Amino acid sequence: MCIAVFVWQAHPLYPLFMLQNRDEYHNRATKEVGWWWEDGETLGGRDEVGGGTWLGCSRGGRVALLTNVLELHSLPEARTRGDLPLLFLQSKKSPREFAQQLVKEGHQYNGFNLILADICSKTMVYVSNRPKGEPIVVQEVSPGIHVISNAKLDSPWHKAERLEQTFKEELRGYGGSEIPAKEMIEKLMRDKVKAEQSELPHICAIDWEFNLSSIFVQVDTPLGLYGTRSSAALTVKTNGDVNFYETTLDKDTWKEKTVNYQIQKLNSQ
Repeated sequence: MCIAVFVWQAHPLYPLFMLQNRDEYHNRATKEVGWWWEDGETLGGRDEVGGGTWLGCSRGGRVALLTNVLELHSLPEARTRGDLPLLFLQSKKSPREFAQQLVKEGHQYNGFNLILADICSKTMVYVSNRPKGEPIVVQEVSPGIHVISNAKLDSPWHKAERLEQTFKEELRGYGGSEIPAKEMIEKLMRDKVKAEQSELPHICAIDWEFNLSSIFVQVDTPLGLYGTRSSAALTVKTNGDVNFYETTLDKDTWKEKTVNYQIQKLNSQ
């Protein structure tokens, strides 16, 4: 489970400003943000079990965000969803072309939401293979503020609406000036307020949904601790400067890492 909020092509300084929490079992092997893949062009955290990522970007100005869809049953033989961001980041296809390919292949994966963006062409699309059995539709993401968790883009879930509201308030406070990513993470992404029972989606067990209903998740399970393992702020400025700030839980300690680079195409314009 994950949640992200972002402003896209609607801020004078940032074509993209994104905050994201990744929820996972604490004992699942993970690497912090880095240039982990052989191409040397792809940046993100790495899931050591599946080999993929949940949030990544490239030197060429591509961005991919993945969240799982909350559902009662999953297929153990399904393909690894974490491959999807990598396949896009390392491909030459436009966001829409890549997403259209998933219209044919999406059934091979458990439920996913995928945001694909190309900063240079100012293009962003959203694609999901759920609800199950319905045609997969590629949706262009309009300029503005959007939230995605474990249902469709901009679904009115409690934590999504709560995060969208606080994000809007913070953006208004900073106006058109620079936004401190680390402070935004601390203010918005550590929120542990849970939903009322009437606000839950009623897809799985009520106790499980209740524990997942806050922006920051922390729950003890028979398989070990589960919850927010990392928080990230991915920001892209109009001049092509990219800042990927991540704070990651390593055993019982939160560790910070920041990677900066410039988008090559924007830098050469």
